[in-house]
Amino acid sequence: MLGVVALLIPLGMIVVSSLLRPSVPEPNKRATYESGEVPTGTTKIRFNIQYYMVALLFVVFDVETVLIFPWAVMYRGALEEGVPLSQALGPMLLFIGILVIGLVWAWRQGAVSWVESPRAERKGREVR
Repeated sequence: MLGVVALLIPLGMIVVSSLLRPSVPEPNKRATYESGEVPTGTTKIRFNIQYYMVALLFVVFDVETVLIFPWAVMYRGALEEGVPLSQALGPMLLFIGILVIGLVWAWRQGAVSWVESPRAERKGREVR
């Protein structure tokens, strides 16, 4: 029953939105860019993998900061009850230490060193 409801709700929303939305056929809607920009070149552009590596590292360290705040709030009560500081902060410091080791490894692998794209290098040579 849950699966049926999970299918019916999105399908119902799609049907209702297709019935209610305005339909204004216009040839510019089929263009690659709707903003009035004239497309130039091909759509097949090679992206530098560096963007994805930086994004993944950002996500990892962003999640780390999200986890540290509630952890600190939770251990504050433990410290007030008399739990030793080493026992309260030990797991947190281990967690941060593992993340620092990961950051150092990523840094040495070149994941955070910014590299120019081949297209930017070609443009730089043309200008000179």
